[in-house]
Amino acid sequence: MKSDVRIGIIGGSGLYQMEGLSNVEEVELGTPFGPPSDLYRVGTLEGRRVAFLARHNRNHTILPSELNFRANIHGFKQLGAEWILSASAVGSLKEDLHPLDIILPDQFYDRTKARISTFFGNGIVAHVSFGDPLCHVLAGVIEASGQDAGVPVKRGGTYVCMEGPQFSTKAESMTYRSWGMDIIGMTNLQEAKLAREAEICYTTMALVTDYDCWHPDHDSVTVADIVRNLHQNSENAQKIIRAAVKRLPVERTCKCGSALQHAILTNLAHAPADTKTKLEVILRKYL
Repeated sequence: MKSDVRIGIIGGSGLYQMEGLSNVEEVELGTPFGPPSDLYRVGTLEGRRVAFLARHNRNHTILPSELNFRANIHGFKQLGAEWILSASAVGSLKEDLHPLDIILPDQFYDRTKARISTFFGNGIVAHVSFGDPLCHVLAGVIEASGQDAGVPVKRGGTYVCMEGPQFSTKAESMTYRSWGMDIIGMTNLQEAKLAREAEICYTTMALVTDYDCWHPDHDSVTVADIVRNLHQNSENAQKIIRAAVKRLPVERTCKCGSALQHAILTNLAHAPADTKTKLEVILRKYL
């Protein structure tokens, strides 16, 4: 399937729909990797055609470890997305990163244990560059859009991606702080890896809900406090997303759009036919 969608939006905890989306069509997509988290809500936002997906389903029924990351990103690729703006809730590992802050991390540290993070295998080998895991061009658009929307955005930092669903122990949290990590969450690393393999520009807005358990005031934070921060973060994220959609599309001067050009080690002429069929949407221009 190919559509006029060029912009994808992934909503995390607290962001289950996109306000202002009009002419909405709910699109159910099948992928070679199974079903995505939800129907894609395809519509018009700020004059642009976009597709929105609730990462955990609109009813929040999917654990981080249960997410079908490959299906979610493959669905955006089917729709024609060249940019994915992601929003997700995180905990802060730094005193100066406060609840309700919005961070644009530029690095990841992987603490996941049981997740599939690649489209490849089964006869086709590819190794994409991932030294800079988030698109700097899209991050610049989002940073400027925060200024447009009057919502401050902090650029840079390392996101620890943990397995979950349990939160960190204090020993883990203190260790991450000693390593100089900035924020901690459960979802974005696999999305970034797969978006890079799909040659889609990807950046995440990390929405701080609270300090992680290292903080001496952590135990005084209630569920009501977290929910209130989730709602406020959702409102702020949507303001930034709408402003970013206004600024897109921009020229893709990054390397995201050609990430596979020198990454495929397999001679595709001799690759298994069923694997090439399975990856046709990803590999189309290289077959």
